[in-house]
Amino acid sequence: MRAALYRTLAVLLGRAPQQQELTLLTGLGSEETPLGEALATLSRHASNVSIDQLEEEYSALFIGVGRGELVPHASYYLTGFLNEKPLVRLRQDLRDLGIAKQPEISEPEDHISTLLDIMAGLILGDFGEAATLEQQHKFFSTHLSPWATHFFKDLEAAKTASFFMPVGAVGRLFLEVEEQAFSMS
Repeated sequence: MRAALYRTLAVLLGRAPQQQELTLLTGLGSEETPLGEALATLSRHASNVSIDQLEEEYSALFIGVGRGELVPHASYYLTGFLNEKPLVRLRQDLRDLGIAKQPEISEPEDHISTLLDIMAGLILGDFGEAATLEQQHKFFSTHLSPWATHFFKDLEAAKTASFFMPVGAVGRLFLEVEEQAFSMS
């Protein structure tokens, strides 16, 4: 379940969602917990948005003319600049884990989508054996915890966010749950 939520968030933040992703989102969530409520809200948004609207919103949020409303990179959130020390540390940790960047991807590895996808891969064993809970915690606390919750809060509050507002809520709430769970282990 954790891996599925990491992967879903990674897909939604990696590019403007397509119809197949929207279809998968419908019917998600319940209103029994804050995270379930956020998932239900996201599901409702997925039922009422067009692909054209999503592409415009994604572009305004993350691409823009020059840059989008948000910059979804760890280096930017942690230092105010792209391609800084957090990216260097991430690249070293990825090498240590045996994870190589795919040559066709031009985006720096510290993009929120990539980091979420790596967490899913660590849980599922996409890079060899599934990572231990300790290894997952180390990656999470080093590369997501210092900034990602803040990014998701910014996404919830972004002026141009409509569909992505509940994506921000789901991300924020999920990472808060992860933080609590890791602190108990």
